[in-house]
Amino acid sequence: MAICRVESCNLGKMENLSNSDENYDLGYQPSPSFVDQNDQSIPETPGYSTLSGESFVYGRTCSETSAFSDPIDDHGCCSEASPSHWPPTRSMAQNQAVLSRLRTKQRGSNEDEKQLDYLESLELELEMMKERFAKLLLGEDMSGSGKGVCTAVTISNAITNLYATVFGQNLRLEPLNPEKKALWKREMDCLLSVCDYIVEFTSKSQNLSNGTALEVMKSRPRSDIYVNLPALRKLDAMLIEILDSFEDREFWYAEDGSVSSNSSRTGSFRRVVKRNDEKWWVPVPCVPPCGLSEKARKHLRHKRDCANQIHKAAMAINSSVLAEMEIPDSYVASLPKSGRASIGESIYRFMLGTEKFCPDYLLDCLSIASEHEALELADSVEASMYTWRRKACIKHSKPSWGMVKELMSDVDLSDKNHILAERAESLLFALKQRYPELSQTSLDTCKIQHNRDVGQAILESYSRVLEGLAFNIVAWIEDVFFVDRAVTSQE
Repeated sequence: MAICRVESCNLGKMENLSNSDENYDLGYQPSPSFVDQNDQSIPETPGYSTLSGESFVYGRTCSETSAFSDPIDDHGCCSEASPSHWPPTRSMAQNQAVLSRLRTKQRGSNEDEKQLDYLESLELELEMMKERFAKLLLGEDMSGSGKGVCTAVTISNAITNLYATVFGQNLRLEPLNPEKKALWKREMDCLLSVCDYIVEFTSKSQNLSNGTALEVMKSRPRSDIYVNLPALRKLDAMLIEILDSFEDREFWYAEDGSVSSNSSRTGSFRRVVKRNDEKWWVPVPCVPPCGLSEKARKHLRHKRDCANQIHKAAMAINSSVLAEMEIPDSYVASLPKSGRASIGESIYRFMLGTEKFCPDYLLDCLSIASEHEALELADSVEASMYTWRRKACIKHSKPSWGMVKELMSDVDLSDKNHILAERAESLLFALKQRYPELSQTSLDTCKIQHNRDVGQAILESYSRVLEGLAFNIVAWIEDVFFVDRAVTSQE
């Protein structure tokens, strides 16, 4: 029995020591009276420890005493230890240490999540780069049989498809979605990086240390890319800036004849403002009942003028690039034998029968009713123009366009075919100016499809999509002005 008492006493002391160590780890320490009571109660309860760690006040309350414990009165050791016996300085320091460790772990987990998200985004970009590189090498022919298009057409299609992805659903005067804006910048930087390696070599004199003059070849960006690409980048940034300027606006948009449910404005003007076009998918702008303020109108006019200038600049670059592209042999073979039969008898007589040709007056007399009619006229006038140029320049059959350009300087300016070709060119230019939304002509489409020059393909597609975006912005601003005029006239 004595041996049992000694063992139980040692066991109780060891448990008390382990409990005190656990309490120190938690930042708490039992009072001395608590330890003394444990020592005195050891002989009275042989066979097991009088107090486990669970009976301490921090672990559970008195009402939660284990069924294996004897009932203890209010004055027993289960009562809460006096705070005056706790070492406050040491416990506060330990608490702060524990909290700092928790904060460090939490901060580390947040950094791990950010790092994981960053790695996932890099992986997605890498997969997109692999896909783009594969399409570029395969020429968009996924069978791998070598029947794909050339590199120039692949890059041109990539820029066109990217524009449709980013701006295809953006039919309003509002800032571009940040994700789409980042996608546009990232993808265009990747596609335009090809131009960094399109160079031309020029001779440059270099003087050696002994005074000898040498002529060396030095590479520089190709002249058309050096001039046009920075201008297109600037136009791109200006268009994005115009869209960003409409973050705070006085007008809003309604679809299906009603204002969006999250809008605080009341009433829709779709019933009273009807546009005479077939673009039913374009959302209708709405303005307040009293119309736009003068400040908003001034802002809209300024942005419309800017977009107009951007549209003209992009259109000029696109026209110059298309003019430098070689005319495919397939188009030359399809030209009519007579330009007179291509444009019609009435237009031919008007172009030939006057000393001073006025293309605008001719267009007024034609009374073009639709875009389809304008496009048909543009195709016929363009075909007649090249037919007359061929007849004015050469006498042998099926020449290349390069030979035609070389012989143009030697043509007799009084030749009838030369006069008709010049007037047809002025008529085509006036037609495109009057109908800026006109689709590409048959010759332009044929040039793009058969083009093999990568630099020209990039410049043409980039200027074309910017031209379309600028035209859309002007049209959206005109829609807002149309609604504003209709509302104010009703007032």
